[in-house]
Amino acid sequence: MFLARLFRSRRVRLTALAAVPIVAMSALAAVTVPPAAAAPGCSVTYSAPSQWDGGFTAGVVVTNLGDAVNGWTLTWSFGAGQQVKQAWNAEVTQSGSEVTARNVSYNPAIPTGGRVEFGFNGSSTGTTNPNPTAFTLNGTLCTGDVGPTTTTTTTTTTTTTTDNPPVGNLPSSFRWSSSGALISPKPDSAHPTVYSVKDPSVVYYNGKYHVFASVYTNGYNLMYTSFSDWSQAASAPHYYLDRTPVGSGYKAAPHVFYFAPQRLWYLVYQTGSNASYSTTTDISNPSSWSAPKNFYANGMPQIIRDNIGNGYWVDFWLVCDTAKCYLFSSDDNGHLYRSETTMAQFPNGFTNTVIALQDSNKNRLFEASNVYKVAGKNQWLLVHEAIGSDGRRWFRTWTAPAITGPWTALAAEESNPFARSNNVTFPSGQWTRDISHGEMIRAGVDQTMEINPCQLKFLYQGMDPGAGGEYNHWPWRLGLLTQTNSTC
Repeated sequence: MFLARLFRSRRVRLTALAAVPIVAMSALAAVTVPPAAAAPGCSVTYSAPSQWDGGFTAGVVVTNLGDAVNGWTLTWSFGAGQQVKQAWNAEVTQSGSEVTARNVSYNPAIPTGGRVEFGFNGSSTGTTNPNPTAFTLNGTLCTGDVGPTTTTTTTTTTTTTTDNPPVGNLPSSFRWSSSGALISPKPDSAHPTVYSVKDPSVVYYNGKYHVFASVYTNGYNLMYTSFSDWSQAASAPHYYLDRTPVGSGYKAAPHVFYFAPQRLWYLVYQTGSNASYSTTTDISNPSSWSAPKNFYANGMPQIIRDNIGNGYWVDFWLVCDTAKCYLFSSDDNGHLYRSETTMAQFPNGFTNTVIALQDSNKNRLFEASNVYKVAGKNQWLLVHEAIGSDGRRWFRTWTAPAITGPWTALAAEESNPFARSNNVTFPSGQWTRDISHGEMIRAGVDQTMEINPCQLKFLYQGMDPGAGGEYNHWPWRLGLLTQTNSTC
């Protein structure tokens, strides 16, 4: 978001270890497994990218080389007394040296050739932390080879099979259908004039959508609303976060997620001079958010100062892989920046700020970046807002094999956009020509920002095409895009 036009745009000691593929050498015995657990071929990569005296952070990548799996259990043994303390993207239990990791509600399916990733923090004796040497997936030893497909038969000789989960890729072009305006300003006694609701962030958790957004009253602040179905969004109450420890004063462009290693929800937002955050253990209780803290101890990194020109430092986005967390930001001047810290240090220690992407035409790389992990693939998706040749907002996309790139354009031109008025239909009537600052409906809630390529939905801000006047008074509202050309 812009800083007024003042913000016109809103908006341990570590030892690195290389990821080691684990391939067990013992022979695979023929076993009969339930159809939902069919997995005659698999491989596992286990890594401990962060270690310190008495502890470590580990990442596990399971690749399914055989039949599609719908519900998975991975087991292994620790050989040096290590203990799992906190896990994310899996339910992990331990009995003695034996460890069992099971899928959580949002990642039970592993298609053929697909993969699932999870991680955990563990304790160790000093720095002694050898990698496990063998893993089994649903009772099958993961050797890196593919065995024969197995089926099971009931006593009535009916063959039981498991339907393959949807498997698909991101298309090279996108088509969308838009809702009408779903979320609009709701004034109250403390906020009698609310011009806009914008810059949304959303997660689906415990049967509800939890939406955070910027609002402009007599300045920028944040609001929260929740509902179980989008049909309820218009009537759901708004809770203004200036009534909480988040406090009054300039706050905008929120980004919410669950940081699984700490079992905390994080709300990231811009405060004008820094990237800030608040935390809670209960996303459904808006009054529980903590007071703001800053990510950057020394304020704006020098590389941003050197390149920002007349732009603004806006729109902070946090995303993590199994080893590091990355903080992206934009400058309304054609640059996308990326800083990093380790999972163990987060939220502290952000450093090594670089230009992740740039464009000599600042309007083509303006603000509002999102970075997502594509479920089941070694692929990341970057979404970034641009200002078009018609002055209207739209989105471009790139893909990469890692958060650090390299980024390859996917749908990044006005003639082939990720989301723009020319690839969106409006069944209830076109209420906006801007497809502006928004966020995907994610497959999960955690720091990996994972999306399902078969079920793309994008919550965005739009406004009456005839609106004008002072930027901060533009009547932004929130609508939902649903992809209509899924490859699944």
